[in-house]
Amino acid sequence: MSQKQKMDLNSAEHNAQVVDTARRRFLGQAAGATAVIAPGITLMTIANAEASSEGASSAKRWGMLIDTNRCEEGCKDCVIACQQENGWGIGSTDESLSNSRQKAQWIRTVTVRDTDTGHTNQLPMMCQHCEHPPCVDVCPTGASMKRADGIVLVDKHICIGCRYCMMACPYKARSFIHESMHDQKSHAPRGKGTVESCTMCVHRVDRGDQPACVESCDKGAMMFGDLNDPNSEISKKLATVSSTQIRADLGTSPGVRYSGI
Repeated sequence: MSQKQKMDLNSAEHNAQVVDTARRRFLGQAAGATAVIAPGITLMTIANAEASSEGASSAKRWGMLIDTNRCEEGCKDCVIACQQENGWGIGSTDESLSNSRQKAQWIRTVTVRDTDTGHTNQLPMMCQHCEHPPCVDVCPTGASMKRADGIVLVDKHICIGCRYCMMACPYKARSFIHESMHDQKSHAPRGKGTVESCTMCVHRVDRGDQPACVESCDKGAMMFGDLNDPNSEISKKLATVSSTQIRADLGTSPGVRYSGI
């Protein structure tokens, strides 16, 4: 190797070290920066996000049991509670949208009918927080994700609005934000051009509280808890009643179960 070749090699190695050092410095600064999703709306610092993720453990599997026999026809308590807690629907930007198909729908009530007897049940329908979520499988960026404890979420920072997840979801649980939001809540950021759905009130769950819909149901139709804990109230209840998963044939293994249907 000539002297000139050695000098060129040393120069290239030096430049690579400079670039790597600059990259590390940038990442270190970014780790302490605040992640902003929209003006005035911040999620959390990247460092805090990494720390908080340690709280989601696969030892738990959060889920719900909904007793449709206790759901009264016309009752919207769970829907209203979700809207108030997460800032969508009534009283939000969504209310002013003229096209009903563009409005958010984190949770809705549907009526199922037994074609043989004519008997009907009203039940709430939201993200089913599947063990094998189709929305996660089709997401090209990883924005659709499942936490270790079974809660399925959307990372608004990397969602590109392709809506593949909406097409893949058999429960029609996701909505697309068509308009700019001006009334977001810090714990439930919403951004134009992104997809959203029920978060199982993860911000409440992480601090030890019940989801807003469950807390609001004074009929006792909704129960929330750890499906992996045999001593939890929900597990004890599931051991004594017959329950079903919506579209269990698809193999998604939803974390939401229904009794009475």
